[in-house]
Amino acid sequence: MKGVFEASKKDGSVYYRASITYRSKHISLGSYSNEADAAAAYEEAVQVLSKKTHRIDRELLTSSYKKGKNKLDFDKYISLINFRDNGIYLKNPIYLLSAYILYFLKEDCVLKFDKDDLFYYSNHKIMARGGYLFVNDYGSQRGILARRGIRKHAVEGRDYRFINGDNLDFRYSNLEIINPYNGVRRFEKEGRLYYRALIHINGEWILGDYTSQEAAAIAFNKACDMASQKTGKEFDKNYIDDLSPIKYASLMSTTKISKRYIEYIKSL
Repeated sequence: MKGVFEASKKDGSVYYRASITYRSKHISLGSYSNEADAAAAYEEAVQVLSKKTHRIDRELLTSSYKKGKNKLDFDKYISLINFRDNGIYLKNPIYLLSAYILYFLKEDCVLKFDKDDLFYYSNHKIMARGGYLFVNDYGSQRGILARRGIRKHAVEGRDYRFINGDNLDFRYSNLEIINPYNGVRRFEKEGRLYYRALIHINGEWILGDYTSQEAAAIAFNKACDMASQKTGKEFDKNYIDDLSPIKYASLMSTTKISKRYIEYIKSL
């Protein structure tokens, strides 16, 4: 059948590959166990690329894909519509808008990114485990939020927030980082902001309350150094961009932390 090619696996079993050529680009549509399904996928691709009945609703952020009825894989379906509408073929399920990009994680879950992210996400497939979104980057998992400078164990609402309330909108303008440092929590007291430094070692230890994030971050680093010397364990310390090495060393020597914590470390 047109657009269908028979192939065989290492064990000799037969399967069928579907492909199509559009705008001089050869596109693989997928592999199927029978010729009829492969042919149906090819015909569906022809319809997607030639008719506007298959489309992306730019306001509702939905597609015309019907799970269980379409033979094309969902990711391929989105890629073909984007190729048709925008003239760019992307292997991942991305649709280009004038101001930003849509990444279709699945039929009912669409992520928004800045156009500056197009190159990265066209080459890195987003995966989900529970509520954690990540990509495989050079053999390791990297969270989507990490690309925005948000720490791995940061808590939404406490350490960062989505300004417009949409937690699928990862554009820079929609993400506010409230607390960029490990072991630091912001709180308000009598109308003023304070920053509490904490560390987890056989329970949570309060290291102290400080008037700046940087001071609390340094207190955490100081506590990490003390704990590392005793336990040999490495802690994920804070890197503070705004401080010179001299200023950092000065604050490390003058920043005070909880005497109870110091006594506990000494007892280990």
